[in-house]
Amino acid sequence: MMRLAAPVLFVFLWSTGFIGAKFGLPHAEPMTFVALRFGIVTGLVTLWALAIRAKWPPPQLVLHTALIGVLMHAGFMGTTFVAISLGVEAGTAALIAALQPILSALLAHSVLGEKTRPSQWVGLCLGVVGVLLVVGNKLTAGLGAASGYGLCVVALASLSFGTIWQKKYGSEVPATSGYVIQYAAATAVTLGLALTFETMRIDWSLDFAIALTWLVLAISIGAIVLLYGMLRTGAASRVSSLFFLTPASTALIGWAMFGEQLSVLALLGVAVAAAGVYIAARS
Repeated sequence: MMRLAAPVLFVFLWSTGFIGAKFGLPHAEPMTFVALRFGIVTGLVTLWALAIRAKWPPPQLVLHTALIGVLMHAGFMGTTFVAISLGVEAGTAALIAALQPILSALLAHSVLGEKTRPSQWVGLCLGVVGVLLVVGNKLTAGLGAASGYGLCVVALASLSFGTIWQKKYGSEVPATSGYVIQYAAATAVTLGLALTFETMRIDWSLDFAIALTWLVLAISIGAIVLLYGMLRTGAASRVSSLFFLTPASTALIGWAMFGEQLSVLALLGVAVAAAGVYIAARS
């Protein structure tokens, strides 16, 4: 039952990460918010690593592990938080990020020499068309700045390259200690950006505390524990087959919590993009 439920729960938690960002961002600037989150996670996973006496990677892999953290955490999540702060809706940000499995598979062809299937190219084309329909509709309605949608694309690229680097070098790194290095590097980068470009003021309201707690415990800790468990049991492949549900799940939660609306054209875009991700994931 856990093998069946874990992928569904992981996708749900991934969806709520975008919601947590929108819930907390009115009370803190984006890089300040992300740096605080990453700093807390770094402290927690360091204590965890020390408690279980985790093995640490050899020096030649430390830089690769840090780069993975910068790309997958700071590059993806930090940029996404900035995009949402510029008015991009949570569901739209999730839709663009949902193309990651397709883009990663295509990047693996050139970086790792993996075979690319025609269905993956079909999936990418459908995914891009679906995203353009949604983004065009949102821009026409005056929802979000064009720069925000551009940052979502940067976040997608960062996550995809981080996934490839993780696949190339991360398998040789112990999970717990690697997680410490990744989040320490992500904290350093986001904190530097916050110190440089933001005031770092935080409104310590109940809403912000709830959002921060959820993002730290449910997403950065809970989702990763689930992911590691699925990797051990071989269930991680099921996440790809369910990843196409993420935009719809996020859009539904965004509608319920923030009143985010999807027009008929935007709904069509979500459906087309979801079909593209599903087709690519099946291969």
